[in-house]
Amino acid sequence: MSQQAPQQDAQDDGIPTGALGDRFFDAAIALLRRVQDEERAAIGRAGALIADTVTAGGKLFVYGAGHSALPAQDIVYRAGGLALVNLLAVPGTTGVNVNPALLGSALERVSGLAQATLDASPAHTGDLLIVISLSGRNSLPVEMAAHARTRGLRVIGVTSLAYTEQTEPRHPSGTFLKDHCDLVLDSKIPVGDAALTSRRIGAPFAPASTVVVSALLQAVMADTAGKLTEQGVEPPLLRSANVDGGQEWNESVYATHADRILWRR
Repeated sequence: MSQQAPQQDAQDDGIPTGALGDRFFDAAIALLRRVQDEERAAIGRAGALIADTVTAGGKLFVYGAGHSALPAQDIVYRAGGLALVNLLAVPGTTGVNVNPALLGSALERVSGLAQATLDASPAHTGDLLIVISLSGRNSLPVEMAAHARTRGLRVIGVTSLAYTEQTEPRHPSGTFLKDHCDLVLDSKIPVGDAALTSRRIGAPFAPASTVVVSALLQAVMADTAGKLTEQGVEPPLLRSANVDGGQEWNESVYATHADRILWRR
């Protein structure tokens, strides 16, 4: 079983309520260091898998439901990021952009949405999909990964393996996201996400998953850039349009890779 970073209790440590912000930084940094140490090899494998997809002419996609959509969007159309990453969106589940917001959570448990989305998308054999789900237990991410593989895509799953040990899967197959991936990156986030507890506060609080998963994916993108360079390929990176020459650089990247930069169409 994977070892979980303990939730930090401010009361037990004699830390005043006013210092809870500092305690969150400590908890997030501890999780980041653990991911850096324990997922280093997996990050390298992910970078190699993405780089190989790029050099073979494949397209790159990323999907995350609910708040897992935040780190997904963080690697799409991002200054300093890989231009070829495209967001795969399932209407109603990408972030909290529906009202009521609970609808998005309900849709994550609906079977069939992932297959319909992938079948209508430009994703094909030889492409790669990153699926992000903190728990990895709902139908949508499980079916997204499973169906992507039947369509010939390579799949990288980003999840917390603690959920596979401490919760039950919701998909009828009895499987989690991790069971349908070519490679899994473990975010190490504790079950429930919240990083802090206090005797004076009724529920755990201060979720750290967005910080940690975003950093984990940016580490993968950095490794990918390095792997491409080692293969003699110029990484198709975007520059900020707010610096001199940035827009011109980006236009050149668009022109070279127009068939794989789908977010610009």
